[in-house]
Amino acid sequence: MHPVLAGGITDWTYTSPGVLRIVLALAMLVVTVAVAGRRIGFLTKLIRSGRPALGRTDDIEERAKNQVKEVFGQTKLLKWNAPGIAHFFTFWGFVILGATIVEAMGALVISKDFAFPIFGHARWFGFLEDFFAVAVLLGIIYFAINRFRNQPERLKRASRFYGSHTGPAWVILGMISLVVITLVLYRGAQFNDGHLPFGQSKWAFASYAVAKILPSGQVNEGIETFFLLAQMAVIFGFTIIVTYSKHLHIATAPLNVLTKRQPDALGALLPVADKDGNPIDFADAENLDEDTVFGKGKIEDFTWKGYLDFATCTECGRCQSQCPAWNTNKPLSPKLLIMDLRDHLFAKAPYLIGGETVAEGATPNFEHHEGDGHHVPEAGYPRVEGTTIEQALRPLVGDLASGGVIDPDVLWSCTTCGACVEQCPVDIEHIDHIVDMRRYQVLIESAFPSEAGAMMRNIENKGNPWGMANSGRDEWMNDLSFDVRRAAPGTKLDADIEYLFWVGCAGALEDRSKKVTIAFAELLNIAGVEFAVLGQAESCTGDPARRLGNEFLFQMQGMQNIETLNSVTRAEPLKIVATCPHCFNSIANEYPQLGGHYEVVHHTQLLGKLIEEGKLTPVEPVDKNITYHDPCYLGRHNKVYTPPREVLGAIPSLKSQEMHRCKDRGFCCGAGGARFWMEEKIGKRINVERTEEALALDPDIISTACPFCIVMLSDAVTAAKAEGTAKDHVQVLDVSQILIQSMGGAPAKAAVPEPTPEPEPAS
Repeated sequence: MHPVLAGGITDWTYTSPGVLRIVLALAMLVVTVAVAGRRIGFLTKLIRSGRPALGRTDDIEERAKNQVKEVFGQTKLLKWNAPGIAHFFTFWGFVILGATIVEAMGALVISKDFAFPIFGHARWFGFLEDFFAVAVLLGIIYFAINRFRNQPERLKRASRFYGSHTGPAWVILGMISLVVITLVLYRGAQFNDGHLPFGQSKWAFASYAVAKILPSGQVNEGIETFFLLAQMAVIFGFTIIVTYSKHLHIATAPLNVLTKRQPDALGALLPVADKDGNPIDFADAENLDEDTVFGKGKIEDFTWKGYLDFATCTECGRCQSQCPAWNTNKPLSPKLLIMDLRDHLFAKAPYLIGGETVAEGATPNFEHHEGDGHHVPEAGYPRVEGTTIEQALRPLVGDLASGGVIDPDVLWSCTTCGACVEQCPVDIEHIDHIVDMRRYQVLIESAFPSEAGAMMRNIENKGNPWGMANSGRDEWMNDLSFDVRRAAPGTKLDADIEYLFWVGCAGALEDRSKKVTIAFAELLNIAGVEFAVLGQAESCTGDPARRLGNEFLFQMQGMQNIETLNSVTRAEPLKIVATCPHCFNSIANEYPQLGGHYEVVHHTQLLGKLIEEGKLTPVEPVDKNITYHDPCYLGRHNKVYTPPREVLGAIPSLKSQEMHRCKDRGFCCGAGGARFWMEEKIGKRINVERTEEALALDPDIISTACPFCIVMLSDAVTAAKAEGTAKDHVQVLDVSQILIQSMGGAPAKAAVPEPTPEPEPAS
């Protein structure tokens, strides 16, 4: 720096009493508080304007513990190895380097020798600050390289940043870099001037290294002052930018984590709530009026927690990269869906909290109104941009012609597999929002895929999605070597019966799934476990209806089944075992919302327990190569990953290999979210994608633990065999079918498509 300029800066700022430097620092502070404070006030008012979300602060102590684990431990981000480690050090760098902001401000307005209170002169503290300054800079370099390698302009949909606002992200990376650079420069000058709080110690290693390359003498005072002011300018500028960008998550993420749904697994869907946040009881029709809104039809129907979700999205794209719909070229991106809802919320804010109103009789014009802003074809919000009458009146779900914020093809592509929620580092609840919008479409607009209509009529009229005769629920028992005991509704269950076996619609009526039911029943008999079934007294749990959005039908089915289950009395609490993860999830997690509380286990959990207790001992070798597919409603929704693998691991000679996408990163078969009943018309079939991944390991058996997964995977295997891309001997089998082979039973047949009885027409 030129000596005259350096001297000038020194005269400006370090002449006693240094009024100018104090004025500059305080002026920046006041401007930042005013600008950022105004934005924070707006955001607070907007989020608080959402509808009530009850129970979000219950059990606050447990919530706080989880918040500490997720936020300070960065547990969700660390699942992503290198990016997680970089973010871990960047986060903790912000925490630790917060002390340097105090130090810089103190050096400007109080004393050149200012130190952080209590331990501000400790050499270890100087090392800690410098360590995290370097760690943050390295993290930023990694983020920059990662973003450059994954540029959406080059990789298109393959990039998890596709559709994100990448420009502001680069600005933020630059700002954080400047924070660190200005920090080490002013501290290096402080070292040379003798103002560094840690003295001439080399423990503040980065500051010491920078000091060695800076000039000595009076010019150091100018450098010190300039970069102290630059440090505060960058910090204050960064603060303002954060409040107006996606990096708002720095403040909102801890709140979102604190108020997220409990428990950790996805479990039950939230019930339909009224405007006060109370669950709606569809059986109490007298309390439902014509103004009752079922689900979410407008942005103002969302709760404050929904608004907080939208504002917290980091646009990182982890949800997008894991979504089975997105990975098979469908328009659904969980990230873009949340971004569209957020942008629509902000654009409509003046109508929600700003006092703007729509004139009576105003008619929106959506013709030729497609926006010109930043967006991709899969995004719906940019069809109408800005705070306009069209923005205020546009439908939440609709096609391009109607100006919809979310396209119907986006909404109905979701399999509710939970990959997005599982991978989101800030605990956004994508599935709840998707299902709530589906509920409005089904219950208010009667707008849903036509095939789903047949499924719902079948459940309502026949008690199963296929519309088959109820008498068929008993036919599987004809192939057993023993008699199955019945649990007759309204009667007392025999004291020696340990479990009520909930067979489910697929297990009783679908030919491939019947083989699983038979195998499991045989295993229970071998183990000496006494069980009973309801037979024709069973009815669909309502899972596909609920995932589709028909909450009314779900509640009707649920209450009917609860009445049946409660009528089967016994001295001890009723224990239920189910082979279908969807039935398991509904009875265990969702029926309590309707008053039904039962102890429920999945059949793989019970089989694992029986093996551990020595009641089942696999002895016959099964010399096969196998790969296991995690059913979404068993894995992510209920965190049951280990029991199926332990059962397979107990079988002699069975050689298991994991697919690349497994456990909490497992890939859906495509059946969830009622998609089993809807034609897959866009992109690649999800079951084909998953099966190709399994076949790449050259297995003899693809195993799973869900009847719907069996159907989806076996259909894809059959197609692959016809195309010559799969060997003829490849089988798709349930865990129980493989286990009974090892018990010395008859080898289970491959789960290949067989003729299914034609469903009876719905009345």
